[in-house]
Amino acid sequence: MSSNAERQESPSPTVAVLEVMNQKQPNVDDQSDIVVDWEGPDDPLNPKNWSRKKKWAATLVVSSFTLISPVSSSMIAPASTQVAEQFGITSDVTIALITSIFVLAYAFGPLFLGPLSEIFGRNRIIQGANLWYLVWNLGCGFAQNTGQLLGFRFLAGLGGSAPLAIGGGVLGDIWDAEERGQAIAIYSLAPLLGPVVGPLCGAFIAEKSTWRWVFWSTTIVDVAVQILGILYLRESYAPFLLQEKADRIRKSLDAEKGPVRNVRTKFANQDRTWKRIIQTALTRPFILFYHEPIVQLLGIYMAFIYGVFYIFLTSMPLMFQGTYGENVGISGLNYLALGIGVTGSSQINARLMDLIFKYLKEKNGGAGQPEYRLPSMVPGTICLPAGLLLTGWAVQAKVHWIAPDIGVALVGAGVILNFQAIQIYVVDAFTLYAASALAAVAFLRSLCGFGFPLFAETMYQKLGYGKGNTILAAVAIVIGCPSPWLLWKYGKQIRMSSKFAKHAASS
Repeated sequence: MSSNAERQESPSPTVAVLEVMNQKQPNVDDQSDIVVDWEGPDDPLNPKNWSRKKKWAATLVVSSFTLISPVSSSMIAPASTQVAEQFGITSDVTIALITSIFVLAYAFGPLFLGPLSEIFGRNRIIQGANLWYLVWNLGCGFAQNTGQLLGFRFLAGLGGSAPLAIGGGVLGDIWDAEERGQAIAIYSLAPLLGPVVGPLCGAFIAEKSTWRWVFWSTTIVDVAVQILGILYLRESYAPFLLQEKADRIRKSLDAEKGPVRNVRTKFANQDRTWKRIIQTALTRPFILFYHEPIVQLLGIYMAFIYGVFYIFLTSMPLMFQGTYGENVGISGLNYLALGIGVTGSSQINARLMDLIFKYLKEKNGGAGQPEYRLPSMVPGTICLPAGLLLTGWAVQAKVHWIAPDIGVALVGAGVILNFQAIQIYVVDAFTLYAASALAAVAFLRSLCGFGFPLFAETMYQKLGYGKGNTILAAVAIVIGCPSPWLLWKYGKQIRMSSKFAKHAASS
């Protein structure tokens, strides 16, 4: 897994090719293979050797892509009553669906966008998908009925899911393990801060203008983000870059009309037909989820966390408008509490995560392990149920609004601490297959983000906020609290029995 190991194993010739002798290839006339690799540990084409300025530019652009899409996912929530009035919607489920159907697309988009980025490169997929999102998000603002709005929202969500599926892989491509924590902490903040910023802005847009400007405003911002992507984001996926290099070598050999040689990269399989490539890439997330206990455990826990997060995003207007009688604009300010919890914890964690990793690495003989990312999960698994209990019973008792806002902030802290630790653990454990592994984790997560808000209002009406949140807190304790300890003790053993994690560790 360690990039240092990768550099030590990299060859040092001027043209980085390895001659694999005595291997007979079809139509090669007994000539040796040319296996293309980096030109030594300092090859400037290797994304790990980019300048820090270029790495941070790519990190911030990817994080911007990852921010604008989740803003769109929840920004319509405070304005959903306006949409219901204009289109004559009376079903609570349909009203909730207007917000959550965008997140349903998050479940399916990464299943093909993440793996396709491992075939066609990260940059092409992430920027092309963003253009797709931009077009359909703009179309949402012109929707004339409920069906059009739901359809356009789903299509926009497919494009918007790309940075969630690919961004972690980009950061794994360019940052060494010792430096990766802060970069992924910033990147991981975006998909949780975005849904917080969205309703805050959407509440005032709904109050001062029309719900259509919710979509038009995000489209304008996304145009600016797309321009930044074109200017500063470059391809980072090592197998794709080496494949391009192999193609150039192959063309040069053809031009010289020399002996027929089989030119391939160090990552290439012998079977490189397009059918095999597509089949492997599109099925890998399902294979990872089926065979990898780590992906299963973290996927289930992150799914629950994400579902709770979207329950709060869609239920906070009910809490503060219904229980406390606040108007739309003022109730939107309570999202600041969620934002404070998410942002504050993220910034602290961003500074500590790499320090903890380096400390544990030095303490254990200088070898880095993905398990060294787990300590930040521990406070996260405590903050989440504590925040759920405080918010639920404070609203139930109608105490001063500051009490539930403190609970909301704790929920935000618990969500982001777990989210960041899980993201970077998966990237460290499955480096080359990070996009596919994240797609597998994101699938369940997004299904819960879509489904939980649909029953939230009914649950609170029948059980009340206190009992409803107590049930959620109990599940958070049962699933979440043992997770970091189990992975700390058994994570390495599980990884070493995994062909995907072992391959990533040795690449």
